[in-house]
This record gives sequence, C-alpha cells and structure tokens, in this order.
Amino acid sequence: MRIVHVIIILSLLQILLRFEDIIDLRIEQSGDDVRIWIKAVPGASHDDIAAVVGDRLKVRISAAPEASKANKAICKLIAKALKVKANQVSIESGHTNPQKIVRISEINIETVKQGLA
Repeated sequence: MRIVHVIIILSLLQILLRFEDIIDLRIEQSGDDVRIWIKAVPGASHDDIAAVVGDRLKVRISAAPEASKANKAICKLIAKALKVKANQVSIESGHTNPQKIVRISEINIETVKQGLA
C-alpha cells in the first residue's frame, strides 16, 4: 500500500475516534442555546480543546485561574472553534471551579458537535 493511502486511512481513523468521543460528551440544547459541560485545565503550555474525558470536554488554557482570565480564554477558544462571536459564549456555572458549564447562544447542537469533531 502506498504511503499516501496509509496517511489518508490514519487520518480518517483519527477523525472517527474523535467523533466517538463526542458521542459521550454531555451537551444539550436549551432553547436557542447549547450547554456544554467542560473540565478546565488552566496554566497549560498552550490553549486547546484536548479531548472528551468522561462526559466533559477537556479544555486546556494557558491563562491563570485568576481575575476571570481563564474563563475569558475558555470562551474565546470555544468561540473560535465553533466560528461564533466571543460574546455568544459564556460560563453559566463553575466560575471558580474547573468543572464548568459553558453556554453558547443562538446555535444548534448539531453545529456545535460538528465544530468540535
């Protein structure tokens, strides 16, 4: 088999595995908004949406967990991943806790799942 075919197959497997994780994610439609349960990891070396851990989306943020810096960075990162405005993303609960619920306004659950896959 050619190397190109192997790379394509590995890429597809990686996408499928990530999609399987999304199935376990606790996410719900709430009117015109979507709520996502996350686990924040502040003080990381870089910002990224790492994986699904249990039923929560693990979000690594380089910002420190002080003066709402990490919460603002989480909202900005999720907004970028979903291609929505930053003011559409807010922390609904868990402002001082790593376990948080994030609300994304004016979006449907399928769009969120596709954006996170």
